[in-house]
Amino acid sequence: MRMNIAAALMAGTILVTLTGCSPALESTTAAAQITAPAEKKSETTTEKTAATTASETTTQTEEITTVTEAAESMTLKVGERKVPVIWEDNASVEELKKLAANGLTIKMSKYGGFEQVGSIGRSITSNDKQTKTAPGDIVLYSGNQMVIFYGTNSWAYTRLGKIDLSKNELKALLGKNNVTVTVSMDRIT
Repeated sequence: MRMNIAAALMAGTILVTLTGCSPALESTTAAAQITAPAEKKSETTTEKTAATTASETTTQTEEITTVTEAAESMTLKVGERKVPVIWEDNASVEELKKLAANGLTIKMSKYGGFEQVGSIGRSITSNDKQTKTAPGDIVLYSGNQMVIFYGTNSWAYTRLGKIDLSKNELKALLGKNNVTVTVSMDRIT
C-alpha cells in the first residue's frame, strides 16, 4: 500500500490530505485551526476500511495523528470588569502579549477629560502615526504609555486596539476616577 501525505500551512490552517488509499480515505480531508501556539496535545486514531473488488476483499488500516494546540487570547480588565477588545495585528501588540503573559497591571490616571493614561513599565516597539482617536481606542504613547479614550483627541500614536462598548458605557467606566487596568493572556477553551 502506498500513502502520500501532503501538508500545507495556509492562513493559519494545517491541511492534511490522504491519497493512494481506499476511495473512502482518499476523499477525507482533516483541518485544524491554529490561533496561537500554547500547549500541544496529540492523539492517534485507527480507521479500518474494507475495499471490495470482483473476487477479493481487502482490509486496510490507516493511522491518522491529529495535533491540536490550545489557543490564547489577550484580555483587558478595567477594575474588576472584563471588557471586549478587538486588538490590532502589529508588532506592538505582539510585544504587549509577551508582557501580558505574566499579568500586566497598569495604574492609570484621568487626563484632559477624555482619556486614561498609564505606564506599561517598559518601552515596546512603536509605529506612531498622526491619529484622530474615538471613544474606546487603545493606543501606545511614547512607546511606554497605554492610553484608553472615552472621548476624542488627535496626536501621534500607535494603535493597539479598540474596546467594544458604547460611548456612554466608556464614560461611566473611565470618566469618573483613576482606574487600574489588567492585561493578561487567557486560554481559549
